[in-house]
Amino acid sequence: MATTTATTTVLHCRDPLNERRADAHFAAEARQLRAAGGTVLLIDHDALLAGDAERAVARVPEGTGAVWYRGWMIPAGRYAALDAALRRRGGELVVTPEAYRRAHELPGWYETFAGLTPVSGWLPVGPGVVPDAEGLGALAAGLPPGAAVVKDYVKSRKHEWDEACYVPDLGDPAALHRVVARFVELQGEFLTGGVVLRAFEHFVIPQGSAAEVRVWWRDGVPRLVTAHPDSPVAEVPQAFEPALEPVRAAVEALGCPFVTTDLALRADGVWRVVEVGDGQVSDLHREADQVAFTSLLTADRALLRTPSPSGTTPA
Repeated sequence: MATTTATTTVLHCRDPLNERRADAHFAAEARQLRAAGGTVLLIDHDALLAGDAERAVARVPEGTGAVWYRGWMIPAGRYAALDAALRRRGGELVVTPEAYRRAHELPGWYETFAGLTPVSGWLPVGPGVVPDAEGLGALAAGLPPGAAVVKDYVKSRKHEWDEACYVPDLGDPAALHRVVARFVELQGEFLTGGVVLRAFEHFVIPQGSAAEVRVWWRDGVPRLVTAHPDSPVAEVPQAFEPALEPVRAAVEALGCPFVTTDLALRADGVWRVVEVGDGQVSDLHREADQVAFTSLLTADRALLRTPSPSGTTPA
């Protein structure tokens, strides 16, 4: 069994209306961590995003040592500022700023997962900037002909599928520019890194299970398999585990301590990685096992290196 340790400390976002309470979205996780013997500390996410890292960590005691973060997404630059502010107080993030960016942003993980994920290309641009037709044409030329999906380094706008996400034909430059421009407009100041094009692949939904499966990896080991948080169905396919073997090698090569991979079943029966993320800012399905999730952060690292025969270590 994985052990828990009282020295496990997690930074949670505070409730915007009550600085002494964890944000409601993560309150259950915070309660479970305390029940497991861990320590919950609160930071001001709004202050961090506003560029005031010192105010964000004002309630973090001096000398906290190594801590995890668990909360809303943070731009990579702000995450580095958070780590720097903690270091000035005798603390540090378990996931370094370099590792966070590598797992959080597509350009950081894409080459490691090449062959397991749709072909992609990207153009660095700032918020509000739409690449010109020449730049988009060159970007599209690097993908297979056919349809594509538009996103930035972190997020898509899949809920505005036809308007700001899906390009039916990369050979139609007017349609490509229209979708990209609308995506950039809707992302506004939250556009991260640049514009990404990903080759569209046809996925199917396994009967009675979630359309996407989220795998939580700690130190290269798959510790927990859940439905994607957007899924109305909590079940995952029973025959899913063999799909993890090729992904395991890529996760180990990425070298980040806490990673999520979202997988979907392609129409030809092959499981594909559709997204990689840093586990600290990946959402958890509402019906997921909170105890098992908490053990991801509290487990002894040495025990994680000895997975069970099923491919996931026991919680």
